[in-house]
Amino acid sequence: MKKQFNRMKQLANQTVGRAERTEVLSEDLLQIERRLDTVRSVCHLAQKRLIACLQGQHGTDPDKRHVSTAVCALYSHPAAPAGAAQPKMLDTCGDAENKLAMELSQHEVQIEREVIDPLCLLTETEIPNIQKQRKQLAKLVLDWDSARGRYNQAHKTSGTNFQVHPSKIESLKEEMDEAGNKVEQCKDLVDILLSVLILSNLDKWTEKPAFGTPLEEHLKRSGREIAVPIEACVMMLLETGMREEGLFRIAAGASKLKKLKAALDCSTSQLDEFYSDPHAVAGALKSYLRELPEPLMTYSLYEEWTQAANIQDQDKKLQELWRICNRLPEHYRVNFRYLIKFLAKLAQNSDVNKMTPSNIAIVLGPNLLWAKNEGSLAEMAAATSVHVVAVIEPIIQHADWFFPGDEDFNVSGAFVAVPTVNSNHLSHTGNDYECGTLERKRPLSMTVMEGDLLKKER
Repeated sequence: MKKQFNRMKQLANQTVGRAERTEVLSEDLLQIERRLDTVRSVCHLAQKRLIACLQGQHGTDPDKRHVSTAVCALYSHPAAPAGAAQPKMLDTCGDAENKLAMELSQHEVQIEREVIDPLCLLTETEIPNIQKQRKQLAKLVLDWDSARGRYNQAHKTSGTNFQVHPSKIESLKEEMDEAGNKVEQCKDLVDILLSVLILSNLDKWTEKPAFGTPLEEHLKRSGREIAVPIEACVMMLLETGMREEGLFRIAAGASKLKKLKAALDCSTSQLDEFYSDPHAVAGALKSYLRELPEPLMTYSLYEEWTQAANIQDQDKKLQELWRICNRLPEHYRVNFRYLIKFLAKLAQNSDVNKMTPSNIAIVLGPNLLWAKNEGSLAEMAAATSVHVVAVIEPIIQHADWFFPGDEDFNVSGAFVAVPTVNSNHLSHTGNDYECGTLERKRPLSMTVMEGDLLKKER
């Protein structure tokens, strides 16, 4: 009774701010704990809906479930009379219905075993156990805070009378230490339960987020050549966004963008609703490029890119940019080529969408290259944007020279086929360097770098 009173008193003091509230769990575990109620509610609802879809009674024997299915009714019909017109056909249909009933019952048993039962275990055992221990931990923390407060108060007010009440001070200290030990034990138990719950389900989840994940890791895990968000966004924009004015420049709705990023993170194929909003798709592509731990044009080549941007002679500048493009790591080079070929195709419609190579470089360039340590985002954008525009614009203008050949954008085959690019990017760029000039200069640059290029081809 006294302990309950002390808890209520401590809780009241914490509520009005007269006492500090001790938090013993780490921030990560607190975040996980806050999601437990949501996870439990969602899993419980999914479990109920799945059970409602079953034709057989949940938990019944497979044989009984088989007999009770609707498709088994024809099989169990009375035998046809000997003189019936089509007894053999009825028997054949009955056998087919019986096999269908067997398949259905086995399917339902498998759903129960692999989906419903694990959901039931999670909602009725694992999460309730964690929440029960968490409530117990909260009570023990209140006891600890209360004991510590009473000990500190007694120690503070005793003053000269400290020697008069040594037993009381010692008793309060022992009570505080005992409460602290109980808190540590219960905290360890909660930590273990939460960690076990996470680890037991983490390996079962095959899909991992794409946003914020290193490019090599994402490609290796997904078995792809082009990153999922890049290919998905490009394919959607090829369908509905090529003539959209201000693409990559006009911001999309925050909620739609967040929803699309979540869908791409799950590698879902249900993207139909986003085709009608190309600005959200363009925003998702920019976000993916910006959130890469290392930019698509890489940290290691940052100095070389910026030095090439400062070259005044345009012919030498193009040769240097071509050399750096070929020095990109393979995964980065393939994805960079894919993106540049798309941007060049987008620029072909600049008379309609107003996105010239220069405009594209301005809005998208800072998401492709930035320095490793440049302070705040604003400082980073200011320091990099001038250089990156001077790099990206000529690469888009001369995309077919930097990356010869047509590009099949539907690399994975998971999207509606789009005709391959057969572009003539130089015809509308307004630049002084005609395609023929660049074609003649390229062999000279290849002669200079013959050794490097041969190694690359091997």
